[in-house]
Amino acid sequence: MIIRMPKQNEVQKLAFIEAECFPVAEAANYATLRKRYRVFPENFLVSEVDGKIVGFINGNTGNSTILVDAYYEDEHLHDPHGAYMSVFGLSVEPEYQHQGIAHALMNAYIDLAKSRGKKGIILTCKDRLISFYESFGYKCLGTSDSTHGGAIWNDMILEFSYVQ
Repeated sequence: MIIRMPKQNEVQKLAFIEAECFPVAEAANYATLRKRYRVFPENFLVSEVDGKIVGFINGNTGNSTILVDAYYEDEHLHDPHGAYMSVFGLSVEPEYQHQGIAHALMNAYIDLAKSRGKKGIILTCKDRLISFYESFGYKCLGTSDSTHGGAIWNDMILEFSYVQ
């Protein structure tokens, strides 16, 4: 497995994976992913197995300690100098799930955020995924105010501690 940054011509594949992994109301479509990629390509990572993209993670960067819905709706709220990277989605094609790919993507994203000197990473998730994210050190802040896709979400944060 290889974790790398995607190329622009691969965004269509990412939209396909997103559609496979999220309900329609929650999934970012091709046009949305293309806009996000144009503004913050540095926050996209893909997982490739045998030359095939099978998963990806993406999000913007800002100063909020919670993932606000406005981030999903306006890619221009991305601030590359912000303190926190976010996770909009972590998706792995169904036939490749439960093989450590999501873990590898998240660990690579955490390493990326640390290498940029970020204070941490924020995301929202459903109840069934809280323990998955806690396994990386994320803390659950409780039920989110997010109404994204009409679902109930939990705010999660991973804060880094740096030794001076």
